[in-house]
Amino acid sequence: MNRVLQTYQKNSTTTATPAELTLMLYNAGIKFTKQAKQAIEKKQILLAHDSIIRLQDIVQELMITLNMDIPISQQFLTMYDYMLHRLIESNINKDSVILDEIEDLFTQFRDTWKEAMVLAKKPIAETGSV
Repeated sequence: MNRVLQTYQKNSTTTATPAELTLMLYNAGIKFTKQAKQAIEKKQILLAHDSIIRLQDIVQELMITLNMDIPISQQFLTMYDYMLHRLIESNINKDSVILDEIEDLFTQFRDTWKEAMVLAKKPIAETGSV
């Protein structure tokens, strides 16, 4: 069963669009934030560290995949940089309050991204755009 799940996950990422990959990163960010908070609560320091490192990797991936030719990308870069610094602080201090903040940001990004994906699929006549 584990092998089937791994195959599915590999196929999901190799066939996903860039928009879907971004959504997967946001969802993974939420997952690892929850995992890190639980590990801190249970005093599982190594698991908390590993989860926060994975979060840092996710944020760095989001940063390097930004298209800086698009003006809003600079604002995303600023937010991701902020998240990265907060994650480092959280990892040093094993601070779950910071992780609450990070989870909220990932959730907001994910929800906004999902809405943008839906709007992008609608015909121009439905969105009222030109």
